[in-house]
Amino acid sequence: MSERRPYLAANWKMNKTIEEAEAFLGAFLPRIESGGPDVVVCPSFLALKSTVEHCAQSSVRVGAQNMHEEAAGAFTGEVSAPMLREVGVDAVILGHSERRQYFNESDEALARKVPAALAAGLEPILCVGETEAQRDADDTHAVLTHQVSTDLAEVGLAELDSVVIAYEPVWAIGTGRTATPEQAQDAILFIRNLVREREQGAGERIRIVYGGSMKPENAGELMAQADIDGGLVGGASLDPDDFAAIVAAAQ
Repeated sequence: MSERRPYLAANWKMNKTIEEAEAFLGAFLPRIESGGPDVVVCPSFLALKSTVEHCAQSSVRVGAQNMHEEAAGAFTGEVSAPMLREVGVDAVILGHSERRQYFNESDEALARKVPAALAAGLEPILCVGETEAQRDADDTHAVLTHQVSTDLAEVGLAELDSVVIAYEPVWAIGTGRTATPEQAQDAILFIRNLVREREQGAGERIRIVYGGSMKPENAGELMAQADIDGGLVGGASLDPDDFAAIVAAAQ
């Protein structure tokens, strides 16, 4: 690991009621010591307030799974950055592959969402990555270049390293194919170099994490790679023992 502080975010997706979230935190929080990796838990919108309250006396922070780029308006079913800040949320996942696939979230929309999150004081966790078809067509670098350049187009140089980027090899999630630590490192180094092209210092400071099925069994090997600064963890973050083990691997 580099001098960049490791970063582990739990993406619970559409899982855990408020009661289940509280039970998880009761088992998980006592195992997380201050001074270690940055740890962020991202529950459903309904569980955000309770999660913030339970994490208040710990070093664990709370993130949302999505937000609208506008502060208010006629956008039925959406949630804004000011609403998230009001309940004490610190971070927000933007552009997750499931949002892109199932809800047609575009890079142009993300180019508006990322600066809106930063302006509100939220830490964006920006997800990028190629699909199986794009990988097989040898389009990985082209896809990553387009996503990173478009999604961060309106982010000023001084704010670049306030973004966390999560590389999701979509082709290795639920397909039976596996991204090796070396493949993950290669893609994340490519992303880091894209940021370096805009601002060398930000390229060194920005944290880029792996979002492709990180588990206790592979977390240590993935995070031992020079440019992988942690993980955006899905399924394994639903179990307090598994997620605590992943956090421990980043110590």
